[in-house]
Amino acid sequence: GSRYGGLKQIDAVGENGEIIIDYSIYDAIKAGFNKLVFIITKDLDKAFREVIGDRISKYIEVEYAYQELDKLPTGYSVPDGRTKPWGTAHAIICAADKINGPFAVINADDFYGRGAFTTLADYLKKTDNNGKNVWEFCMAGFILKNTVTENGHVARGICTVDENGNLEDIVERTKIMYRGDKICYTEDDKLWHEIDSDSIVSMNCWGFTKEFLPEIEGMLPKFLDENMNNLKAEFYLPTAVDTMLKAGKCKVKVLKTHDKWFGVTYREDKPLVEESIRQMTAEGKYPKKLWN
Repeated sequence: GSRYGGLKQIDAVGENGEIIIDYSIYDAIKAGFNKLVFIITKDLDKAFREVIGDRISKYIEVEYAYQELDKLPTGYSVPDGRTKPWGTAHAIICAADKINGPFAVINADDFYGRGAFTTLADYLKKTDNNGKNVWEFCMAGFILKNTVTENGHVARGICTVDENGNLEDIVERTKIMYRGDKICYTEDDKLWHEIDSDSIVSMNCWGFTKEFLPEIEGMLPKFLDENMNNLKAEFYLPTAVDTMLKAGKCKVKVLKTHDKWFGVTYREDKPLVEESIRQMTAEGKYPKKLWN
């Protein structure tokens, strides 16, 4: 929440105090998911339970996993000066003991829309990776122009998709933003490169089977060996998937969605999110009181 200026994951955006993840959980339950794992830090435990966890547990099984800096493989320790979490792939590793079947992964502060959860659930219900040499996973593929804020830069996984709808390549771009009427990215804050606004991007809305878990656990030591001296390096989920793709260990079906993403990367994003939710409620997509 450094760019937002506060704990954006539990900042209310609905008329009755709902936060963004309320809508994701609501959509996920409608799609058929039956268990929820919050991946948080221990210092947020009380806040998450009070704001959402305790009331949501009436509708779906809730568990908590804690992403802590010192949750590392044997032989590794937190370097002096490290305060930044180890990234989204590390977060999943921290929740591995809570996962016992096919699962979806999302960000707590992104609004994805019902279609993303429905397509992920439908795919996972018919996927069985037992005994396979090449595992089958999936992701919701959003259109870049539907995911960029007017208020600053964002990080997105830029995807290359083949003619069969399978992911070929994913590159994490950590600084994407509008420059005039074009969408561009930079790696050094000096040279900017235009990106096709219709590019497919990953919004960290994934569907995996349990075979994914030991694979990313096995990647973590290599990441640490290469990045221990970089206090801001993160083990990104898209990077882990791309590593598996290039090794021929998995296929990832891109389930394209035309839904518009909403998020609160910046404080200035909040009014747009609030208005969008009001409009969807008025259209009957969500009840006025989400958890009657």
